[in-house]
Amino acid sequence: MLDYRILDWKLIGSALLLSLIGIVMIMTSQHGADSEFIRTFYVRQSYWLVIAFIVFAVIIHMPPRLFDFSAYLIYAVSIILLILVLFIGSSRMGATRWINLGVLNFAPSDIAKITLILALSRFLAYTKLPVASKRRLAITIIMTIIPMILILKQPDLGTSLVFPVILFSLWFWSGLSPWYLILILSPLASLVVASHLVAWVIYLIVLIVFLLFIKPGALFSVIVVITNLAGGTVLPFIWNKLADYQKLRILTFLDPGRDPRGAGYQIIQSKIAVGSGGVFGKGIFEGSQTRLEFLPERHTDFIFSVLGEEFGMWGALIVLILFGFIFYRAVMIAFRCRSRFASNVVMGATFMLLFQLFINVGMTLGFMPVTGLALPFLSYGGTSLVLSWSLIGLIVLADYHWQEY
Repeated sequence: MLDYRILDWKLIGSALLLSLIGIVMIMTSQHGADSEFIRTFYVRQSYWLVIAFIVFAVIIHMPPRLFDFSAYLIYAVSIILLILVLFIGSSRMGATRWINLGVLNFAPSDIAKITLILALSRFLAYTKLPVASKRRLAITIIMTIIPMILILKQPDLGTSLVFPVILFSLWFWSGLSPWYLILILSPLASLVVASHLVAWVIYLIVLIVFLLFIKPGALFSVIVVITNLAGGTVLPFIWNKLADYQKLRILTFLDPGRDPRGAGYQIIQSKIAVGSGGVFGKGIFEGSQTRLEFLPERHTDFIFSVLGEEFGMWGALIVLILFGFIFYRAVMIAFRCRSRFASNVVMGATFMLLFQLFINVGMTLGFMPVTGLALPFLSYGGTSLVLSWSLIGLIVLADYHWQEY
């Protein structure tokens, strides 16, 4: 029988407070909308919060071993759902990401995030392969790439970026040297600097010197050099393969002023909204960018902009502090767990939430390109809210059973 007295109510309360703030922000963001359906988005989000809390309650009442034993099975089910989306999924705004069950739509890509955390956590907890084993790295890469490719086919670039973050966080937590992580990530740097030939040559020289200093092994070094060369030489090909809207997002991120009435409009209006809020904000229902509907997608992608405009720096700071407390508690729980599997799950969930927070807030402030990643707990969307509370449920479950191996 679950002893509710020893649950981490501070962690649960922080997540609940963020969810309630999100409902208020959704209400104020659509307060002046012409459609009654849009004005009541906050009501549907309230219903989803009840559902999310029920899912959370179910998770914390389950034995941790159940997730351990079934990790690969539910991972396989999520892959099947991602494949089904490509054939029977419902489409919105040019993307096919949802399965329609009549009363509700759900995005299998969100479910796949959790199942990947569970599957990778189990593999890394029980594998006998050395930490830096090429086979160990290859297996985990394949497990990550399969759902990632299926999600890119939808297409959903923003969500697909979460999967490498989960993988790298669990690599790091399972003992892989940070130097290895830097070398594995190095082809991405090669992609960036390859646009300038001299910079790319200097980068490759520095990389080779770094490899000679670290000495990760001949085969690994050769693979790193080849992938960096490939990353630089295929840059034009990759660019041409991107969809027009993806190219526009990147170019607009680099220079929002190049298309202020088109692709740059969202970022410009978001920065105006956040900046105009000042220290204490304009007050609830008083945000001009929100009320006059200058700010697009204000109940989903740019909910943080609404918060900044109406509640100012202090309102935004309170939300960030609540997130910071959740991350702090989660990391402490991960350190305390005796079960390697449970510890991995907690860290995977933590880094996933942290990444989505970083990308979403950075997007609203113009530091990151627009990717469509929701702000956990706050953005409108039932699947996203249930996902966030499911992660909290896994963290609280691990904390409750921290003494178990």
